[in-house]
Amino acid sequence: MADADFLRIEGVSKSFGAFQAVRDVTLSVAQGEIFALLGGSGCGKTTLLRMLAGFEEPTAGRIYLDGKDMAGVPPWLRPVHMMFQSYALFPHMTVETNIAYGLKHEEMTKADRADRVREMLDLVQLTPFAKRKAHQISGGQRQRVALARALARHPKLLLLDEPLAALDKKLREHTQFELMSIQERTGVTFIVVTHDQEEAMTLADRIAVMDKGEVRQVGSPTEVYEFPANRFVASFIGSITTFAATVLGREGGQLRLKVADFGTEVLARDVPGITEGQAVTLALRLEKIIISQTRPEAANVVEGVVKDLAYFGKDSLYRITLPSGALVQVHAVNARRGDEAARVADWDDRVWLSFEPGAAIVLGD
Repeated sequence: MADADFLRIEGVSKSFGAFQAVRDVTLSVAQGEIFALLGGSGCGKTTLLRMLAGFEEPTAGRIYLDGKDMAGVPPWLRPVHMMFQSYALFPHMTVETNIAYGLKHEEMTKADRADRVREMLDLVQLTPFAKRKAHQISGGQRQRVALARALARHPKLLLLDEPLAALDKKLREHTQFELMSIQERTGVTFIVVTHDQEEAMTLADRIAVMDKGEVRQVGSPTEVYEFPANRFVASFIGSITTFAATVLGREGGQLRLKVADFGTEVLARDVPGITEGQAVTLALRLEKIIISQTRPEAANVVEGVVKDLAYFGKDSLYRITLPSGALVQVHAVNARRGDEAARVADWDDRVWLSFEPGAAIVLGD
């Protein structure tokens, strides 16, 4: 059974002079897990990654890997490898010599080293490119060379700093699944740092969302998207529209809210700790709202007028003005083929918006 506390980060902080880059972070990562550190620039995710690698020492707190305290252990003695965003390949070397470079200080025979390189080439499907120089292969292939070099030493922990940032969108999407497949075959624990929420949601078993050096929520992709713990996570993961609301009470296991911008009451899924009379935020994911030109039979319904729309092919974005003047954004999938037929509504059309109580996110923070 995999160790649920394979990597333990306990109360770790890091200061650079008066600036605190990481604030009292506590996390546990299971063996064989893909764990993502997700956040914007300057949130502390790369500093935390560098502390795991041993390039920085924590100002406070402890890091344990496979039961061993990493305090004072230099990078070259840790069972950890870091794959940099730039890949850091040697352009004058071939693919196979780049992979072999990471093994130069390993105690192994020349034959064993060659076998390990062949194993890694096969793992990342680059055997036909073994003799090519690094500059003679594509960006996606260079990424796989860097991954093979990192895995060649059989690290217990692999740290990936924005591993797909240099790739174009289509190649990035393809490589995400390749990374997942390679990780599953090797069983190595991956820690991925990224600012790309879609990348984190696709790759990771669990995500830690960071802001200003702090972890704001830890959970599976489904948990952080569908059940955000606070306004920051709700707005950072995906797209939302928010409204001020007041809790009127509970009814049938649901919260009843007064939403001034809607001019009506709203039913939402219950949230523990929320009290009657409390001021809260109602958050709605754009794709959870249904737009129609006839009033639907639904728990929550509000009327509005289409102010703007944008056609993206697979879906359209509608900006709806409510009678209160508030603006609601809605994503609707274009399931039908055609020009006008693909649109649910047009500019200046009067429409109805509806959503289920389970789609209504109530945030007290």
